[in-house]
Amino acid sequence: MSLKGGYFGKLLRINLTNRTSTVEDLDPAFLKKYVGGAMLGTKILYDETRPGIDALGEENKLIYTIGPLTGTDCPTASRMNIATKSPLTGAICNSLSGGFFPVEMKWAGWDVIIIEGKADEPVYILIKDDKVEIRKAEKYWGLNTFDTQNYLKEDLHDLNIRISCIGPAGENLSLLSSIANEARVCGRKGVGAVMGSKNLKAVAIRGSNKVPIADQEKFKAAIREQLHEFKESHIAYPVFSKTGSTCGIENASGLGFFPIKNWMDTGVVDVSDTLGSKVFLTQVQKGNPCYKCPIDCAKVRMVKKGRYAGISSEGPEFETVYSLGSTLGIYNSDFVIAADRLCDELGMDTIGAGVTIGMAMELYEKGILTDTEGLDLSWGNEEVVLQLLRMMAYKEGLGKLLSDGTRKFAQAIGNGADYYAMQVKGLEIPGYDVRGLKSHGLNMATSYTGADHNRGYAFQEIFGIPFPHAVERLAIEGKGALTKWNQDFCGTYDVVTLCEFPTQMALSGTAQRIVAGLLTGATGIDYTEEEVWELGDRLNNVCRMYNVREGFSRKDDYLPRRIQEEPIKEGLSKGEVISKEDNDFMLDEYYEVRGWDKNGIPTPGKLIELGLEDTIKDLPASN
Repeated sequence: MSLKGGYFGKLLRINLTNRTSTVEDLDPAFLKKYVGGAMLGTKILYDETRPGIDALGEENKLIYTIGPLTGTDCPTASRMNIATKSPLTGAICNSLSGGFFPVEMKWAGWDVIIIEGKADEPVYILIKDDKVEIRKAEKYWGLNTFDTQNYLKEDLHDLNIRISCIGPAGENLSLLSSIANEARVCGRKGVGAVMGSKNLKAVAIRGSNKVPIADQEKFKAAIREQLHEFKESHIAYPVFSKTGSTCGIENASGLGFFPIKNWMDTGVVDVSDTLGSKVFLTQVQKGNPCYKCPIDCAKVRMVKKGRYAGISSEGPEFETVYSLGSTLGIYNSDFVIAADRLCDELGMDTIGAGVTIGMAMELYEKGILTDTEGLDLSWGNEEVVLQLLRMMAYKEGLGKLLSDGTRKFAQAIGNGADYYAMQVKGLEIPGYDVRGLKSHGLNMATSYTGADHNRGYAFQEIFGIPFPHAVERLAIEGKGALTKWNQDFCGTYDVVTLCEFPTQMALSGTAQRIVAGLLTGATGIDYTEEEVWELGDRLNNVCRMYNVREGFSRKDDYLPRRIQEEPIKEGLSKGEVISKEDNDFMLDEYYEVRGWDKNGIPTPGKLIELGLEDTIKDLPASN
């Protein structure tokens, strides 16, 4: 098998310890099986690291991967993944982002960039096509992400060079830190801390190569079908292109599953008129689409008057409205924009940061957290939230206690604090109270990265979309099979790579056929619809095997006790829980349809079926 298009077939390996870079050829058969994005990065990390490594140690790696569609004319394909071992969860970390860095990486001629080792001083990496330099970065260390990018572009005399960097949170190894590339973010799971642990401030990249396409006619035909489906969708252009992900807030609040006050008062407050999409629509200044995206969901919003006047942010997205708004008892869109901007500057994940502060506020109210160093952690205190975000990024005072997320915060506090930690596997739960969304809850419990809505988004429950079939959101029966379907569906697009949002909204019924055409046309490698569908299944299994090798099993696939024991108070989801018995019922079904045993371990037969037989050696002895 030879590469005809879609790839350059090159891997760039950068060792920060000895400051060297080497080029390696990628095996076409390896690319056929693992394709790109999250699966290619996971498989390389699996093969090149041993179990039990320190995620913030020199042995861990940062692996940038894109897909065969990246940098082409394919819409919504400017996506990249960063794979590493998460210091927050101890599990596999796949963190995806859009923007322009991914296409620049492809144009520079690289399908994979592996960063390993640790520099003995702050550095940044400069890549211009096949020229690679490791340069000193003392002058940028300490800068926020916006200033880092602006000053680097100015110093390099290139305003169009694309930059991936960390802010103070990553430098100080906060496990809530993220990696920014312009206005986009690889967030969650502590990926910024891994970059900071290597004394790496930034990666700057510029390319001039054109991506080869194997069959232009077939590729363009698939693109035409993709664009036609976007146009026919009653959501993609009419709604999502105008509001972005905030379009889901009214629906979530109206159905009673938008979390309020650390999930304590879900359903009690309807935020439609204070934090809904119509409010944020009035603050939109302009769109900022990813490369070759006709939908343009990313919106720059600015506060026009009042205390936060003049502050702008690309966002906030649905999740940030929850984490820096409703879960803190704050119903002020101006504040959410300001707090979102501050998190982006500091290089902090908005979900993890906000949910951790919300937990602290509830512990303060209940008298469990008593030493706050004079800070008033009452619900709705906007000033203290902004103060805590800065303290968390710099690990100062109380901020140091909060800077590593809810699980570690609960462990430090003790006294039953873990009940109020809204996390799975150490990762904070996003803005869906899953007591009212059973399949989405099972996805949060079983997602390979921890609680992550993007790993298996249950759009059937959330928006009532009857595909592949209609579902009852409050029923537990059949949710194991549905969760597998959703995780494999979403996983496919993290591999190829395409943005999940428009795929779910416009392509759910035609996606496999369109992607098969895109991949075949771009690469010249024949992909059937069945092979495309199998990509998501293979991704979820290789990620599960990474976690199994790290000691994860059924014991780690449970939701927090609050979700199991405490019913939603009011609203259309009133009285709902996902009890341990419900969790177990759905897990049993899920493991069965996955081809895993009762302990959540993939069977040898399943691994052989997916071509993952080389991982069988890492199964626990009982298997």
